[in-house]
Amino acid sequence: MKRSRSSLYFAAFVALVASADALAIDTGGSAALTSDYVWRGSTQSQGDAAIQAGFRVAGDSGVYAAVSGSSVEFAPETHASSELDFIVGWNGKLADDWALDANLLHYRYPATTVDLNWTELNATLTWKDNYWLALGWSPEALGTRQDGLYTQVGARVPLSPRLRVETAAAWYQLQDAVGGGYAHGQLSAIWAVAAPVELRLSGHFTDQHARELFGGQAAGTRWEAAVQASF
Repeated sequence: MKRSRSSLYFAAFVALVASADALAIDTGGSAALTSDYVWRGSTQSQGDAAIQAGFRVAGDSGVYAAVSGSSVEFAPETHASSELDFIVGWNGKLADDWALDANLLHYRYPATTVDLNWTELNATLTWKDNYWLALGWSPEALGTRQDGLYTQVGARVPLSPRLRVETAAAWYQLQDAVGGGYAHGQLSAIWAVAAPVELRLSGHFTDQHARELFGGQAAGTRWEAAVQASF
């Protein structure tokens, strides 16, 4: 059931990508090197460095399509070494101070020996470009057959033209998980060295439920340094 449902989502993704590509007027992308690929509070690379890149096309209607990738390191028996994220969505203004991004995100792990692929619906409401509420829901969260609802609130605080601080707090509600899910927070300092290069230092913090779910070596308190270039 999970595999067929994921295939249906992926087929929908392909159809939406074709539509977005036909409307595309803008393109962009990014490349990054990070000391640790941390996602929603837990490492996806066993604490090792990861290489990441992404590409995006967007139409004047607000429709966009994007693909990004990263090296990963999961349990040895999965043979997972890379992650590809396919995204289609819409981004636009709702009012002068309010904006919405709604998208369908498909996580795919090529060449694995088990089915880790899954799909998520996401929506992010932003106020004055600096404050946001993000929701992500999936009936196959983390590649399982359980429902998952991710909720995050965050803020971006410019300290100078080149330096800003970002902070976020989140709760990941997971069906059948210990404690019903887990909480995590993030605090980042970002320095725009020179366009288009940025340096980022982030601290990630999870509760005990995350450590019980993913293991003490994967969750808890983690620090991450990254350099990113956009084009």
